[in-house]
Amino acid sequence: MSAFTRKDTSFLGDWWWTVDRWTLAAAALLVLVGVMLIFAASPAVAEGRNYPPYHYVQRHLVFLPFAAAALILTSMLSVRGIRRLAITIFGFAIFLMILTIAIGPETKGAQRWLNFAGISIQPSEFIKPSFAILAGWLFSKAKTDGYTLDRIVAIILFVMVISLLLLQPDFGMTVVVSVVWFTQFFLAGLPVVWVLLFIIAGLIGAIGAYLVLPHVTSRVDRFIDPSSGDSYQVERSLQAFGNGGAFGRGPGEGSIKSYLPDAHTDFIFAVAGEEFGLIVCIFVVGLFTFIILRVIAQALRVNNLFVLLSISGLIVQFGLQAFINMASTLRLMPTKGMTLPFVSYGGSSLLACAICIGMVLALTRRRFNTPGPT
Repeated sequence: MSAFTRKDTSFLGDWWWTVDRWTLAAAALLVLVGVMLIFAASPAVAEGRNYPPYHYVQRHLVFLPFAAAALILTSMLSVRGIRRLAITIFGFAIFLMILTIAIGPETKGAQRWLNFAGISIQPSEFIKPSFAILAGWLFSKAKTDGYTLDRIVAIILFVMVISLLLLQPDFGMTVVVSVVWFTQFFLAGLPVVWVLLFIIAGLIGAIGAYLVLPHVTSRVDRFIDPSSGDSYQVERSLQAFGNGGAFGRGPGEGSIKSYLPDAHTDFIFAVAGEEFGLIVCIFVVGLFTFIILRVIAQALRVNNLFVLLSISGLIVQFGLQAFINMASTLRLMPTKGMTLPFVSYGGSSLLACAICIGMVLALTRRRFNTPGPT
């Protein structure tokens, strides 16, 4: 029985009856699946790095209440509140990204993290949801008010963001941000000539990344020809899926996680495949698919351009990140070093995903039925 009746006009009552509870429940299920898989995957990784067995589990459980609070509190905001929050997060994230490039430690050939009091923060994770809202606002203003300047500002901010990402370097995040931004620009009425120009620019950028960035070159070469380099983690990942079969080997019975350095992060889907089998993997894919399709259905009922563009950007980034992680694990594409939303270990990723879905829930609440930005 619900704690709130439909006649409840309190702030919490209004939130409960206007928020999309199905999407909220699906996100909660993903979080629970993530906790289960981190319990299964992380002890072997922790012991291999000379940490206590449940080191990563404990850290993940510390982040969970903050992520839950961020999701719920964000979902309670108004449209104006979401826009203000996005601008604030974007400003801080840009500053921290510059700081990361200047003084951040180099890990695996990249500078993506800042360390504060023993906690690693990846500022670029928070760029994704905040920039999607900011770009949606600028594109909607350009469309409804006819101001070309707003569109130019959106382009300048996009160039700035991808420049900072490439300096780290983080090609996977660059791809996600670019696809989200292009999708929003297209939905806002991007001229056909511009579409062609952006496609050409994207192809040139991809070829340039392959020629200039050594880690991109290595990953693409290993994807095309696994014998051309070290494909250890991907090979172990495929072996894990083969071992698991339809029903898995059972919780804690997997062996491949002991040989996967990133079993608790980038390759956690492989742990799910080995220990819980194809059935659970399909269930996880189904949860992501349900969230994406339900949010798209909600977006189609909105006649507010800013809300439509923002929802589109947020759900594209959420779905694309999940697809990239799972496809990389199955060697359907080159590895990208990207977490599985709500499932993989990582405080920055968990908080950023919580903010992303919180923004989606806020923007899909049954109250935004007026045209134009609010």
